[in-house]
Amino acid sequence: MIGYLVRRLAQAVLLLFGAVTIVFLVLRVIPGDPAALILGSQATAQELAAKRDEMGLSDPLLAQYARHLGEIVRLDFGDSWRLGGDAFAAVLDRLPATITLAGFALLFTLALGFPLGVYAARHKGKLADRAVSYFSLTGQALPAFWVGIMLVLIFSRTLNILPATADGSALALVLPAFTLALPFLGWLARLVRNGTLEELGRDYVRTARSKGLSERVVFNIHVLRNTLTPVITVLGLILGNFIADAVIIEQVFAWPGIGSLMIESIQNRDYAVAEAAIILIAVFYIGLNLVVDLLYFALDPRVTLETV
Repeated sequence: MIGYLVRRLAQAVLLLFGAVTIVFLVLRVIPGDPAALILGSQATAQELAAKRDEMGLSDPLLAQYARHLGEIVRLDFGDSWRLGGDAFAAVLDRLPATITLAGFALLFTLALGFPLGVYAARHKGKLADRAVSYFSLTGQALPAFWVGIMLVLIFSRTLNILPATADGSALALVLPAFTLALPFLGWLARLVRNGTLEELGRDYVRTARSKGLSERVVFNIHVLRNTLTPVITVLGLILGNFIADAVIIEQVFAWPGIGSLMIESIQNRDYAVAEAAIILIAVFYIGLNLVVDLLYFALDPRVTLETV
């Protein structure tokens, strides 16, 4: 176990190193001069040069990169020129909003996806099964930003029953959380359907039926319990995707989370905040992947560390 954890942590460090490198290079090759944005269009060439020197942007790219790596190790992303104060602290201030949105999206996914998958499995080959399959594929195929805009037009602008943007109420979570959950809701429904059908064909189900157990007991006690194992293990991956995909959804619904902060920072060339936000999202995704692997090993004794 210790050797496995060490190996996975080493992989995580390499992945984070790659993420830091890519983010550093991408943010510095996209057009735009932070010094010009800070000083405005009336700044002279001398003032712009002095500001670039102050921000360290006049140094060679390799020197900037080496200095940046040292700062990342100390969790020092620098100060935000746009917001003022520590960049990492500004990102952490937005973290609860993103976690809340991802949590409600996970609730939508479980509350709708699991029952739909079970219902489709119980009606294999029938109209209900086909309807769930079509719904699942449609939800995965539709662009999230388009779905969000359509939901706003229908439920906010036309019916006027749900807020279109964050207004501090619990109802403001409904539209963005459902939009975020929709692709994974359909994916979970198909996962549960296929897993349930696979369990129904196993020998232990035939044995339980031969002992005279009712179909309800066989299905609810034995089949569903074994179907839950893969579902539980993918929840971490789904949550990680929610945090990463929230970038688009937060923009559509003006949700004050990490994603909207990151987009604003990139547009304003606020390197410190943009890098802190992207790296934090990467840490969440990598960490949740590790937790999922360990959870799968704990829930299914047939799985060994070599197969995880």
